[in-house]
Amino acid sequence: MIRVNEHFSALQPSYLFSDISKRVAAFQAAHPEREIIRLGIGDVTQPLPAACVKAFRAAVDEMGRAETFRGYPPYEGLDFLREKIAEHDFGARGIRIGADEIFISDGAKSDTANIQELFAPNIRVAVPDPVYPVYVDSQVMAGRGGAPQDGRYAELVYLESTKENGFVPAPPNESVDLIYLCFPNNPTGAVATKAELRAWVHYAHERKALILFDAAYEAFIRDPELPRSIYEIPGATEVAIECRSFSKTAGFTGTRCAYAVIPHTCMAYNSSGSQEALNPLWYRRQSTKFNGVSYPVQRAAEAVYTPEGQSQVRRINDYYLRNAELIRREMTALGFSVSGGEHSPYLWVDVKMDSWSFFDLLLTRAGVVCTPGSGFGRCGQGFVRISSFNDFENTERAMQRVRQALEKK
Repeated sequence: MIRVNEHFSALQPSYLFSDISKRVAAFQAAHPEREIIRLGIGDVTQPLPAACVKAFRAAVDEMGRAETFRGYPPYEGLDFLREKIAEHDFGARGIRIGADEIFISDGAKSDTANIQELFAPNIRVAVPDPVYPVYVDSQVMAGRGGAPQDGRYAELVYLESTKENGFVPAPPNESVDLIYLCFPNNPTGAVATKAELRAWVHYAHERKALILFDAAYEAFIRDPELPRSIYEIPGATEVAIECRSFSKTAGFTGTRCAYAVIPHTCMAYNSSGSQEALNPLWYRRQSTKFNGVSYPVQRAAEAVYTPEGQSQVRRINDYYLRNAELIRREMTALGFSVSGGEHSPYLWVDVKMDSWSFFDLLLTRAGVVCTPGSGFGRCGQGFVRISSFNDFENTERAMQRVRQALEKK
């Protein structure tokens, strides 16, 4: 008889965003005259850069002519985009990454969820707390989570990110095999220094572990001393896979394009203790389960690397950082401790009360939606995430309302 994957039954129900939607809908139904401003969403709001739109249209026109029509793209991505990525995202920062070490995909979420398929079912996995949920849920689906236990999973190792460590956890004393790291971090907005990443690379070498480094928000880093890639750390190409996304870099959330970097020197071990290169394994996985990103989308992504595209992308991300600066200034002035918002579109606010209670307070008194931090893990209790992905005018009005609501509190 056909049976289900019973690891799915171990998944703890994720009520975060469904609860947010239900509470907002109920409030809106009871108060139809009230305008709701959403500062909880992680989706972009500004349109695609003009250079990307122009390239997109030209590529679609090509698809409409028999002499320039293209069918399936290569599983690993088209060379023109992979070469631009290697040159601009890595070569320009003194990092030697070849085009054949880059795999184009439809999203960093897909890559961070699917990469675990390359590894044995009994590896030990470390995840941050608070955490982007896909890191945890994909491991649970694969049977590595163990039993649910007080909001966590018994077999996962949790790297607690707190105010005390600046929301950048240090390597654990125990051995783990696969480590998820995300900087700039979602949800805390924290950014790791080179010294902090160096400790992780050293740990991975020492323990024969692998780092999955999610750099989806690197385009928001403005301090040239902060690392935008884990490959800025010597030895990282042997122990780290890096995932990046055009979603937040260039507003591709509805267009879908990202990439994973798997250096030829990046290894794992088989049951006999011999090393195996991960690059060909990932190619084999992608060629089996993925048919590539469409030609027009890859041409649009390539346009990010033109002079016009670079200028437009920078301007759009500066727009969101301007929103973040306003939110950070206002929340700090109200007496809250705030992480993020300087090199990240997210702000992590210590509200010194239950996360959902603060959410309800802002919704009912200010008509402003944030995201309760407890939805990202145990260490998120007492915090909320505020997103800068909105119009500046809406952000100004939202913060005025928040100030008025909290000053009356």
